[in-house]
Amino acid sequence: MHSGKRFSAREFIVWTKRSIVCLAILSAVPTILYFLGCTFLSFPWQPIAIMGTAVAFIVGFKNNASYSRLWEARQIYGAIINDSRSFGYILRDALSAKNPNKVKEMFLRHYAWLTALRFQLRDPRAWENMMTAQYDEYAKKYDIPERLTTLDNELKKYLTETELEYILGKKNRATQLMASQSKILSEAYAEGEINDFQWTQINQQLVKFTDNQGKAERIKNFPYPRNFSSITTYLLLLFIVFVPFGLLKEFDKLGDGTFFEDFTLWFNIPFSLLVTWCFHTLDSVGEASVNPFEGSPNDVPITQISRTIEIDMRDMLDESDLPPAIVPKNNIVL
Repeated sequence: MHSGKRFSAREFIVWTKRSIVCLAILSAVPTILYFLGCTFLSFPWQPIAIMGTAVAFIVGFKNNASYSRLWEARQIYGAIINDSRSFGYILRDALSAKNPNKVKEMFLRHYAWLTALRFQLRDPRAWENMMTAQYDEYAKKYDIPERLTTLDNELKKYLTETELEYILGKKNRATQLMASQSKILSEAYAEGEINDFQWTQINQQLVKFTDNQGKAERIKNFPYPRNFSSITTYLLLLFIVFVPFGLLKEFDKLGDGTFFEDFTLWFNIPFSLLVTWCFHTLDSVGEASVNPFEGSPNDVPITQISRTIEIDMRDMLDESDLPPAIVPKNNIVL
């Protein structure tokens, strides 16, 4: 997540510099050929303008869908924050008098669940963008915590060696950690440490965590539909290629009868670059938001949120040695 007031113009230029070079070449080649006498390369601008209208609609549709996925992901983690706080004080007040060690154990396992979930959500998928050169280069400006350490090392802070070995042997570690919570809760109920109402309250919180985990996994594991994504890419590429050809004749005759008539043709390069850059960057903005857990600068800050939850819950137990909050690096926080 970008925590500053806005992305600066310089950041946008750095982020799209590879695209700018390619678009400049695509604008320069037809202009140079036209100048050298290949005037047949000039196309009517009207069909290209119609294509541009279609591209604008489909890119706008994609960006709306991308924002919806991002906002849903943020709502999911907002619910996890609220439910974790409720889970913490309900569990503490229900069990602390009879078995404070079990409260501590279940708190630690909840931190482990948050950790396992964020690591699972940061696992790369074939359709995500962080493996491309453009995103990988920009990622050097900030830290992706899940790439700086391993899940094993993080879970060691919260689980016993026996439970750690058991959890690491499972495919979906977050699910099994929540299943362990349910098992411990059932044992506490069977031993009379909590009553029917308390068991129901705490169990409802576990169900909510499982529900939110499933919602996050749905966004992670189901990409923006490939048919919409592909047609957007193809139409955008066609439009970018044809724009410089459609403006050749217009800029060539722009200076007729003036001192600049031999120079206005070259305006085709910067203006074509500007038009195509706008469309391409709009598409890139949507693409940067469509996978909200991949580790991009526009991600939902699940690591920061997980740390905030841990701090709040440790504070409920009056612990003094609280972990530090995660702060932005170059205005980016994950």
